[in-house]
Amino acid sequence: MDWIIEHWLLTVLLVAYTAILLSNAFIGNRASQGLDTYYVGARNMGGIAIGVSFFATFASTNSYIGLAGKGYEYGLPWLLMAASLVLFTYISWRWIGPRVRRLASHWDALTIPDFLGSRFVGDGEGQEKHSLRVASGLVIVFSSLLYLIAIFKGAGHLFQEFLSVPYEVGVGITLVIVVLYTSVGGFVSVVRTDMLQGGLMLVGSVTIFYFVTEAAGGVGAITQLADRPETEFVFDWNGGIPFAVLMGITLSGSLKLIVDPRQVSRFYALKNDAAAKQALWVSVIGLAIVQFCVFPVGIYAHLLMEGVTDTDTIVPTLVSDPSVFPLWAADFLIVAIVAAAMSSMDSVLLVAASTLYKNLIAPFRQAKNQIMVTRVAIVVFAVVAGFVALNPPGDIIEITVFSGSLYAVCFFPAVVLGLHWTKGSATAVIVSMGLGITTLLLWIGLGYRGVLHEVFPALAVSLAAYVAVSYATPPTLTRFPE
Repeated sequence: MDWIIEHWLLTVLLVAYTAILLSNAFIGNRASQGLDTYYVGARNMGGIAIGVSFFATFASTNSYIGLAGKGYEYGLPWLLMAASLVLFTYISWRWIGPRVRRLASHWDALTIPDFLGSRFVGDGEGQEKHSLRVASGLVIVFSSLLYLIAIFKGAGHLFQEFLSVPYEVGVGITLVIVVLYTSVGGFVSVVRTDMLQGGLMLVGSVTIFYFVTEAAGGVGAITQLADRPETEFVFDWNGGIPFAVLMGITLSGSLKLIVDPRQVSRFYALKNDAAAKQALWVSVIGLAIVQFCVFPVGIYAHLLMEGVTDTDTIVPTLVSDPSVFPLWAADFLIVAIVAAAMSSMDSVLLVAASTLYKNLIAPFRQAKNQIMVTRVAIVVFAVVAGFVALNPPGDIIEITVFSGSLYAVCFFPAVVLGLHWTKGSATAVIVSMGLGITTLLLWIGLGYRGVLHEVFPALAVSLAAYVAVSYATPPTLTRFPE
């Protein structure tokens, strides 16, 4: 009772936040009368809602905890990652989104494998189309599982540091809440919730930047780090991490904004091209505010903390420190970072579950109640990811970067060249995926990632394979609907 009295603002906000989530689940459930509504909101969403959902989905606890903390280890060059994410958001909405929207609507595609099958094979069914859908579906299911593990890890640390809840209990709480509103309400519930979560994240990121820089001595206090031998590396392009490796991490993270299924699914839901233009600026401005507020936090942490060994704990530790954040601000930030976790987790769950059913189960056995099977898949995915997150295979950035690299080498050639090049075939897509994944794993296994990040050679091989096979095989791309 004493804790509730002390943290009355947090208690009120959490209760109100949970009530809104459940309300959105109810609204989404009423709207989800068909698979297209449950998966992509019946393709009737406005630009503001989808724009907010786009940046809220991308900027999860990985941004607020993982990416923010890495500045401590990598220094000022780490801000290149923030700039790259904003740039690729613009590229995605300017040159990818409108075409994907029209093609997905024309072919009634609900998932990335649907999109690839329609673009590279067209009408009808056949072994080639089936193989393409299955291969891409397996990549999405595996990569989504990895990403969910990273988000659960961030949420577990969040509850552990802020609320003194055991890590395992924090993972469990997150699992129950996100499964409930995502499985019940589907895409409509997810987007409605993202609108709330996006607002909380914007205010939260500005709040974090303000109080951290104030506690550190002001925005200009960062120059003090140049006078300390132990922090001189902050200003060195190769100080905290080799620049080539940093650029690899940046590229693998940024390419997700173009090819990650949870981001691409937002294009499917837009009602028209005018909504796409509106969403472009909403998403670019929103993501820019969030990233450029949270990325410097780890750098300023050198003025507030010493001997950090796990950068994922920096933000939770600072927010829990009353000398940095007043109690009301800390309470608000807890809710904002919880919202960041939920905004990504719900989208990843829905994409993974819809792909699992639509492209890996339905081709062999179609269920009578397709929405119910998808709901069951959401629960299964969440439980498996939550269980693995109890003993995660790496830190948040390691897991998410590997997931992003998989998406980049598998889908970048097919999505980007498939939209803007007249050559291409299903065989080219499958071969590029296989060789890209093989190169990625070999590069890591041989220990070369310390010299050059694995995404560069893997993406180069994937692109080369796609182009070579496209020239060697008859083009099978369907005509693009204008």
